[in-house]
Amino acid sequence: GGPGSYTVGTMSERFDCHYCRDALHGKKYVQKEGRHCCVKCFEKFCANTCTECKKPIGADSKELHFKNRYWHDNCFRCFKCYTSLVNEPFMLRENNKVWCSNCTAKEDAPRCKGCFKPIIAGDQNVEYKKMVWHKDCFTCSQCKQVIGSGSFFPKGDDFYCVSCHEHKFAKTCAKCKNPITSGGLTYQEKPWHSECFICSNCKNQLGGKRFTAVEDEFYCVECYKECVAKKCAGCKNPITAGFGRGTSVVNYEDESWHDYCFKCTKCARGLANKRFVCHNGKIYCAECPKRL
Repeated sequence: GGPGSYTVGTMSERFDCHYCRDALHGKKYVQKEGRHCCVKCFEKFCANTCTECKKPIGADSKELHFKNRYWHDNCFRCFKCYTSLVNEPFMLRENNKVWCSNCTAKEDAPRCKGCFKPIIAGDQNVEYKKMVWHKDCFTCSQCKQVIGSGSFFPKGDDFYCVSCHEHKFAKTCAKCKNPITSGGLTYQEKPWHSECFICSNCKNQLGGKRFTAVEDEFYCVECYKECVAKKCAGCKNPITAGFGRGTSVVNYEDESWHDYCFKCTKCARGLANKRFVCHNGKIYCAECPKRL
């Protein structure tokens, strides 16, 4: 039984100890289940064993019990912090150990992946893929600054702030040499910011539009015709090879022609890849000068 299941007193009548038969008159005794016994025999045969220290709980000791387990009052302490749990809330855990509510909360709390200490109720934390950190423990793998609830980029087991990720992993624009964090385009296997890939003349963006490259400069169709393309000596329009159908060019001295504009001034016969005669600055087939 527990407390109250036996009585302790000093014997005034003539009784012998139920176990050792010593006279109890005038001595301290314990009465349990209708039997009288001396203190020594009580501890040997009747006393409950303390769950913590494994020693008998004597007649003079204060006893605590819970779910058929017994403790000396001095043994009823938190397994973790040793605080007395007499008249305090407690939890009976594995191996019959009692824990205070604070230590129970800490033990059952998730562990921070950064410092490995518990994250208890009220702590600000960061969760990612079933992992959790104290807010101040969630830091950039590169610069070690606290990311907290800010934006980050995961790479394997590492996490990077936006700035470090840009410098460590982002592609670098072929023009401005700064990181490309989103969007952008590729030309001749080189990455560009959309805002950096522009017409050298009108400065409009060329992404998704027709353009032509002249050395290291890029031009939209209109600016190429206006500013860069050679003018045909025949029709006076720009010679814009590369914008759609192929255009063959005939060059002679310092002038150029569309191949279909390079024809005899008199008979209009096409002269591309044929013999021709230049007379007074005009182009003729081999036959027509004879008829002039």
